[in-house]
Amino acid sequence: MKSILNNSISLFIITIILMIIIPLPAFLLDLMLIINIAISIIVLLTTMYIKESLEFSVFPSLLLITTLFRLSLNVSSTRLILTNNGYAGAVIATFGNFVLQGNAVVGFIIFLIIVLVQFIVITKGAERVAEVTARFTLDAMPGKQMAIDADLSSGIITEQEAKKRRSNVQRESDFYGAMDGATKFVKGDAIMSIVITGINFIGGIIIGIVQGGSTFSQVLQTYSISTVGDGLVSQIPALLISTATSMIVTRAASESSLNVDLTNQIKSQPLVLIISGIVVLFMAVLPGFPKLQVIIFGTLLIFLGNRLLKANVKYSVDEKNPLDEPFVAEPVSEEDYYKNIDNIYELIQVDPVEMEVGYSLIPLVDESSGGNFIDRVVMFRRQFAQEMGMVIPSVRLRDNGYLNPNEYAVKLKGEEVAKGEILVDYYLALDPGNLTGVVDGIETIEPAYGIPSRWITKDKKELAEIYGYTVIDPLSVLITHLSEVIRTHAHELLSRQDLNQLLSNLKKTNEMLVEEVVPSIVSPGNLQKILGNLLKEGIPIKDMETILETISDYGTSVKDTETLTEYIRQSLKRTITHKWSEAGQIKVITLSTDVEKLIINSISKSDRSSYLSLDPEIMQKLVTQLIEQINKLKNEINIPVILTSPFVRGYFRKLLDQFYPKAVVLSFNEIDNSVQIQALGNIAI
Repeated sequence: MKSILNNSISLFIITIILMIIIPLPAFLLDLMLIINIAISIIVLLTTMYIKESLEFSVFPSLLLITTLFRLSLNVSSTRLILTNNGYAGAVIATFGNFVLQGNAVVGFIIFLIIVLVQFIVITKGAERVAEVTARFTLDAMPGKQMAIDADLSSGIITEQEAKKRRSNVQRESDFYGAMDGATKFVKGDAIMSIVITGINFIGGIIIGIVQGGSTFSQVLQTYSISTVGDGLVSQIPALLISTATSMIVTRAASESSLNVDLTNQIKSQPLVLIISGIVVLFMAVLPGFPKLQVIIFGTLLIFLGNRLLKANVKYSVDEKNPLDEPFVAEPVSEEDYYKNIDNIYELIQVDPVEMEVGYSLIPLVDESSGGNFIDRVVMFRRQFAQEMGMVIPSVRLRDNGYLNPNEYAVKLKGEEVAKGEILVDYYLALDPGNLTGVVDGIETIEPAYGIPSRWITKDKKELAEIYGYTVIDPLSVLITHLSEVIRTHAHELLSRQDLNQLLSNLKKTNEMLVEEVVPSIVSPGNLQKILGNLLKEGIPIKDMETILETISDYGTSVKDTETLTEYIRQSLKRTITHKWSEAGQIKVITLSTDVEKLIINSISKSDRSSYLSLDPEIMQKLVTQLIEQINKLKNEINIPVILTSPFVRGYFRKLLDQFYPKAVVLSFNEIDNSVQIQALGNIAI
């Protein structure tokens, strides 16, 4: 049945085309004119009943079909008027007699008023509204897409819901773009109605006088009735369609074929068919109206609408019990909403990670414009989890009008920690230090690593690569900076809830270990500090089993989290060695024995902890020597590694935090025996 309905629509469209060529008898033309009026009523009522334009997304195509249908009827009626002595069926004759009332001049004036109202007021207004709506809908797309991506990043909606909402935004944009062009059909239809009416009248007079031999008054009486009747029969449905057009443009293209969408969307409003059938039946009481055709078609509409209504009610009852529907409260004002003190707490929530962009960067992160920011963030989250053993929280994406158009900012827990600038239509060429030539561009500094760079145009990309530049696209610059910020501040992002998830995951394979250590040996708070210490220095926490086993071994006698962290680092020496060694060796800068003795003698202890109290002048000398050594070796090592004794490592690392936080400080006990240590420099007093 469904296939028959779908194919019947295609057959109907073919029939419309054939009607322009094949002459129709008066009886069949009457039926087609009644169908045209009924279709117009159905379309108008459907636009009144739908809640949003996407529910009637087939409307632009339907507008073309109805316009073509009316024009084909105009051609058929003109053929009958000019070849059948002005008679083109009962419908046209009834409309002509009803309007003219024996006065051709008055009838033409009324007809012209209807045409002008249709053309100047409704059609012109609908055309303008469609044009403006299409423009504003397209302009609003990036903002809507960003809102969806932000909700997805924050976990408010699922991937499936986000996909559906993105599809709706795209369909809405396509719909209003199609409506902007479809309104031209209505405008052209109104113009053609005036032209066809003139042709009918003038052609009828010529044929009646020249070929028929009738007098001018007889010809005027005969052809004025048929001409005005024909014009009204086509203009009243056109007026209804124009009104429907105006309604729907103030409220997306279809995902299925025209046949499927037209069938489903009309069937979804059975009450419209019933009301339309009643209106059509009412036409039977008009004097001279063809009662047989009216009764047949009106009854058919009521029958179909009633069947569809019963089927929909049965489906709704079978699908779910109405009593199970949750109660939906009426919307309240902002003042009433915040009378509930619990709702105020929503205002003080902060997002763990947030990225704000200027409006020029919106296309870079907007999926509808080809941006794949969300996909890149998801890939980084997966990579970071595999590498570090921690799942980073969702990244909320916002547009910020206070930023410069090309700027972006990264916030952690509501506070800005990094900022950068990107030129969307350019590429970033990084200078690795061994260039064979210089390419023209805008000089800048790469935001993540501070590398001297240039923004270059697309046509200079190949030349820059030949010269030795590392060329990356703008989105990669953005993602790289975001990832480095997250890596640097991972210890701040590890929450108590994340810790609980890590422990729950370990319980699946070693529940006894978790219950033995937490909280009897170490509290969740102290365990969070220990994991934070490891993440702060770039140590992965994937091996939670080894971490807890080490705490179990030393935690009963050692309560200081810093000391426990050092023991755990030594247990993770294979992980640490693998991270900072290359080709079976690790290149380091060492501390002299005198420096280590000086640091040990400068350690001060308090009741709860110990700290380094070096003379500021000596501290400055140590840091200066370290920076000099790093500068000498920058061509040989990317990340400087300082090697110390186990007891000194933690204190020296805290010392460097203030001056050179990127340095890696390892102890001898943290390096596996399988690698060779190559000392490239030494720090001495």
